[in-house]
Order: sequence, then structure tokens, then C-alpha cells
Amino acid sequence: MKILIAADMEGITGVVHWDQVNPKHPEYARFRKLMTADVNAAIRGAFAGGATSVVVTDGHNSGRNILIEELDARAMLNAGSPAPLSMVQGVDDGMDGVMFIGYHGRTGGADAILDHTWSESVSGVWVNDRAFGEVGLNGAVCGHFDVPIIMASGDQTLCAEVREFFGSEVETAQVKKAVGRMAAECLTPAASASLIEEAAKRAVINLRSGRKTKPFKVSKPIKMTLEFAQSEMADKAALMPGAVRTVDRRVEFSAEDMVTVYLAFRVLMTLAG
Repeated sequence: MKILIAADMEGITGVVHWDQVNPKHPEYARFRKLMTADVNAAIRGAFAGGATSVVVTDGHNSGRNILIEELDARAMLNAGSPAPLSMVQGVDDGMDGVMFIGYHGRTGGADAILDHTWSESVSGVWVNDRAFGEVGLNGAVCGHFDVPIIMASGDQTLCAEVREFFGSEVETAQVKKAVGRMAAECLTPAASASLIEEAAKRAVINLRSGRKTKPFKVSKPIKMTLEFAQSEMADKAALMPGAVRTVDRRVEFSAEDMVTVYLAFRVLMTLAG
């Protein structure tokens, strides 16, 4: 039973401000330790539930946040950027289930800590005309490889988004209650760790017993619409072959599989700057 833990930072215990997730800010050092602690809780829970192998992918910023010297020694760590599958690097390596730790709500969400989708240069993302955030994008890539999302942690808006996309069977650990974009009622690290560990344990037990969520599949052909915050970003992104500038700051791209769409999304973001 092989589990991938895909970790982000905005949904980590105690995070309520960009300073806390910015490597250039003094507060970042504290919160990368808290990120490592949340991930360790998920690792403990996964193994307690019956996992035989756990791989962690560091998906925040440049992928150099988790403190490997403090990581549970039973796990392996995917670090650094860019990686072929970015935030879910390793999902194509025989994984049985994926956990999203420290994730956040999509851009524009109400009562969602640091809501965004990949970058603040994005005003919105739609796949087949459905609003997607990082939950949907990364979950659909996992679904491409027939791997289900089994557990997630973050604020209440993230937990609701996860259930909306992957079903009510997904285990969630709400580590904070957002009351705005940069304000929340937060659990202590000890309380969060207990919650995450138990949810991760239940998720793997459910997976092993056959009570699992289905892989998230997107119907084909797949059309992605990406709206940028500024028109010059759309100007640059539309230079990519296959990309089509549609209305105002929107660029569309279509393909027959989600991995191609995901890679195109990343290229469009890079071009936009």
C-alpha cells in the first residue's frame, strides 16, 4: 500500500499571512517547521493505517520547505522545482492513494485563508467550464493515473472543496476556521497533529478495506480556460502554440488528457511571468 503525501503550505497549521509562507521573511523558518510537523502527522497516520510505503512531495514555492532532517525517517521526499508533475510528483509511480496536506481554497473563495490558484496572477481557472483550484487541477492529474484522493487538511473552505470534487468519503482534517482571507481560528500544533494523524489513519484503513473514493476523472476533450489578473499576462501566454486568446484576459487550451493540460497550464503561467 503506497501513499503519496502532496504538501502545500498555505493550509498548514497556524498559517494566516503571506509572510509566514515567504522564504524571504523571518517568520518563514517557524512555519516550515510547522509544515514538517503536519506532514509527519500524516506519515504516522498513514503507516498506522497500514501503508507500506510513503512518499512526500513538497509542493510549495520552489519545493524546498520541508525540513528533511526532521522528517519521519520512514518516508521519502520529493523536493525541488521544476519537477515533471510538480505538486503531485511521484503519483505515476504505483501510488494507491494521495493525501493533500496544507492545501488551500481556490482563488476568489470566501473565508479561505490565502485563497489563490498557483499564483496571484491568476483570476480564475476553469476546466470544462467548471471552476478549478489547485485541488481540482492536482486531483485530476492523480485521476489520470487512476489514483484517488483519500484525505486532505486545511481550513473549512478547503475541506468543503475537497468533498465537492472527490466525494464525502474523503477524510478531512480542519486545522483552522477561516473568518477572512488573512484571519482564522487556529488549532494548536499538538491538536492539529492529532487530527491529521487520525484522519490519515482512517483514510488508509478505508483504502485497504475497499471503502475508497474513486479517482477523479475529467471528461474528454478537456478545455482549460485561464484568466489572468492583467492583460499583458494574457498577451504573453497567448504566444504558446495551441493557446487561444478569447475574451479580455482569458486564454484557452484544449487537449485529450489531463497531464497535457496540466503541463500547458504551467507553461502558460511561466510565459505570463
